[in-house]
Amino acid sequence: MKLSKKVGLIIVSVVIVTALASLFSIYAGQASERGELQDRLSRTESLLPTLMKQKKDQQDQLADATSELDANKAEFPEVVESIEYGEDFFKIADDCNVDITRLNSSPPTGKNVGSIIYFVSSFVVVVEGDTDNILKFIDAIGTGIDYDLSWSFQLPWSVDVKSVDMEVNKSKATISLDIYGYEGA
Repeated sequence: MKLSKKVGLIIVSVVIVTALASLFSIYAGQASERGELQDRLSRTESLLPTLMKQKKDQQDQLADATSELDANKAEFPEVVESIEYGEDFFKIADDCNVDITRLNSSPPTGKNVGSIIYFVSSFVVVVEGDTDNILKFIDAIGTGIDYDLSWSFQLPWSVDVKSVDMEVNKSKATISLDIYGYEGA
């Protein structure tokens, strides 16, 4: 069976119109999507300068904070060591039934003895309490020995008691001492 030219032409025309309609529909969808993407790109590009300024500000803040942290780190180890020694002093004072009313320390200084590095910190400790308990406190610090074993030193250190000024009538003693610790202690 042979189709006439008119029918063939109609079929070809319908196929072409259908193809064109499909292409137009796809193009219109892509044009709409392209428009949305252009809008989003414009909004993003308008935010870029603000975000770049915020990034620079935050980098400046980070640099300032890092600089401040580095400056504080230089002082921190001395404070930590004094705090740790102070904790030991307060444990000993509690065990000896005396009150520490003042605790001053100097920054540790390094001293070489052969190949070993020692750190020396000077302390002034003022304690109040019964005279026997003050003497017990001085002995415990000087020897590092607790006969009741209720405390132990947190750090490996030894003490050189330089001077003791006792005011017996006030039940008070001012003790000057040096603490020797090993590097890394």
